[in-house]
Amino acid sequence: MSERLETIEGRPALVFERRLDHSVERVWRAIADPGELAQWFVAPIGWTPREGERFESMGAAGEVTRVEEPRLLEWVWGGELQRVELTPDGDGCLLVLTHLFDRREQAGDHAGGWDWHLRRLDALLAGRDPSGEEERAHLRARTDAYSERFGIDPEIGRRALAEHGIE
Repeated sequence: MSERLETIEGRPALVFERRLDHSVERVWRAIADPGELAQWFVAPIGWTPREGERFESMGAAGEVTRVEEPRLLEWVWGGELQRVELTPDGDGCLLVLTHLFDRREQAGDHAGGWDWHLRRLDALLAGRDPSGEEERAHLRARTDAYSERFGIDPEIGRRALAEHGIE
């Protein structure tokens, strides 16, 4: 497990790496199938997904920009690029999630959110309840920890969480 804040194409970017005990094909289904995606991702997305496909979720427009099934899925949503790459690793796979966004001060909030959603993905893959309610209770602490690690004011992430009803 690793996560880092980088600059890619002149924009702040979070890169999360997770080794999962599931095949590339199984993880691909959890990412690409709208029914499975809705169980762990921030919002439901009704996609196929196919390159050039447009979608809307949570009031933001999106477009699938690259699909290399079952290894790579990339989309732009609300102006932010998100990419998931899957590589076989023994009897499991390595998932690399990259998220490019505009304002560096959002890194703690985004990182805390991705951490939570990736934990929900892991629960779904393991056959556990992916609701993440137990994990949600620790979301503020994780967001604060990422903010501190990245040298960002934690109050920014706290305000974003409060806007979503998370204290």
